[in-house]
Amino acid sequence: MPDFIINTHDNVYIPAEDSYLLADNLEIEQGQSVLEIGTGSGIVAMYASKLTAKITVTDINFDACELARKNFEDNGIENIEILFGNLFEPVENRKFDVILFNTPYLPTEDGEVLDDTINYAFDGGLNGRKVIDLFLNEVSNHLNDGGIVQMIQSSLSGNDETLQKFDEMGFISEIKASEHFFFEDITLINAYKVI
Repeated sequence: MPDFIINTHDNVYIPAEDSYLLADNLEIEQGQSVLEIGTGSGIVAMYASKLTAKITVTDINFDACELARKNFEDNGIENIEILFGNLFEPVENRKFDVILFNTPYLPTEDGEVLDDTINYAFDGGLNGRKVIDLFLNEVSNHLNDGGIVQMIQSSLSGNDETLQKFDEMGFISEIKASEHFFFEDITLINAYKVI
């Protein structure tokens, strides 16, 4: 895998095991259009940029958008479009072949919510599904037939529930990879939109 210069910022999620679980398992073919929701530092998009030329990233954290821009520039990557906004809002009427999302999957009580933009990277609400469910409700509208969703979540935020939702939407989904940490499994779910 390529070595990238990775700048960091106090308000932006630093790439960790979950980032690399996604980056190391990308299923992207040359010529496919890719959307990454919540790009953070941009590390996953940088890996994706080696596989195809059509990449769009979004983030609800403006500091993340600026950090990703700097990381893309410092690594000589010019084929990534950066859009500021929540989930699919910045790409309202567009569709993609591949949609990537390292979700904010941590179950969080009120007292655990951080009063800072980095909170967006972690805060999954009480059951860890606050953002996951919003994403799942919209993802089919932005994915081309035959496309794939690759998303990271935790066993604490209901893998079976995610697989069931994909099934109800007519996708074929599976847990493609996982890593065990302390009290949870971090999982990569692949979901294919069948034609």
